[in-house]
Amino acid sequence: MSESLSRREWLKRAAVAGAAAAVPVGALGAQRPEQQARAGTSFATLAAAEGETLEAITARLIPTDEHGPGATEARAARYIDHALGGALAASLAAYRGGLAALDRFAETAAGARFADIPADAQDAVLRAVEHGSAAGFAGSAAFFAMVRSHTIQGTFSDPAYGGNEDFVGWELIGYPGVRTAVTPELQRMDVAPPARHVSAYDYPAFAAARTRRTRGR
Repeated sequence: MSESLSRREWLKRAAVAGAAAAVPVGALGAQRPEQQARAGTSFATLAAAEGETLEAITARLIPTDEHGPGATEARAARYIDHALGGALAASLAAYRGGLAALDRFAETAAGARFADIPADAQDAVLRAVEHGSAAGFAGSAAFFAMVRSHTIQGTFSDPAYGGNEDFVGWELIGYPGVRTAVTPELQRMDVAPPARHVSAYDYPAFAAARTRRTRGR
């Protein structure tokens, strides 16, 4: 199996499994250049420094490489930041504490805050965090699992939730997009349906249902 196909298969499984996916850090492809430009996300909930650290983490969990875009292009960090001001508000304290602890560990282990160290050093830091062996970072494994789960959500969920910018996550795993009906031809297992980049909430029925939930009806 080619490297690109292996990467796509992993991403498909990650998109389906969510937080249950046990993923080695950096397993998806080549490391980014050390001085890669940051995405410049404007953070609504996290402070700027916290957001930079989060963005750097998501960039290593699903990295951009020669085979395609990753969490940076999908704006997974933006998804998480916005959710922390709403549906994930209960996790905000855990994020703030965890991001600060991760930066402290990175400074001890690699000499600078996480966003400012090379990709290979970032991967080493994240492995320690994932395995619960990051000195001075109590509960690091749980923090890693939480961020990994939310990064997967932000990369592959419906763009209506603030991630999966320009449908890059769906393109990455070959997901053809939301459909409300299919033709007999498209139901054949050996026919790949054409891509259709449409959010579920572009359909009136979905949009109306979300409005009713928001209003509590």
